[in-house]
Amino acid sequence: MDNSGKNDDTGFSEKIAKKEKRKLIARRTSSGTVWAGLGMFGMIGWSVAIPTLLGAALGIWLDKKYPETFSWTLSFLVIGLLTGCIIAWYWVSKEDRRINRSKEEDDE
Repeated sequence: MDNSGKNDDTGFSEKIAKKEKRKLIARRTSSGTVWAGLGMFGMIGWSVAIPTLLGAALGIWLDKKYPETFSWTLSFLVIGLLTGCIIAWYWVSKEDRRINRSKEEDDE
């Protein structure tokens, strides 16, 4: 009799065991709720909105205090927007690293 079918069964069983382990860990570690996802969207949104608004407020104050030929408001609005985008990128990349790290640990 040929034992090659037995090796295929072992590989299949190992794949199923890995998937089961990954699902159990995901259920344990993630909040998995819609509210958690909305919270992340909110955090990213506020991390862009707040620096943008602060930049605009600073620009308005500078336009009143130190008038120039260019617009301080527009300049600091753009600076605030760029700062907010960098902060949002940081949060998203941090979450991505956390997810990938947990996937690598599950695969081991």
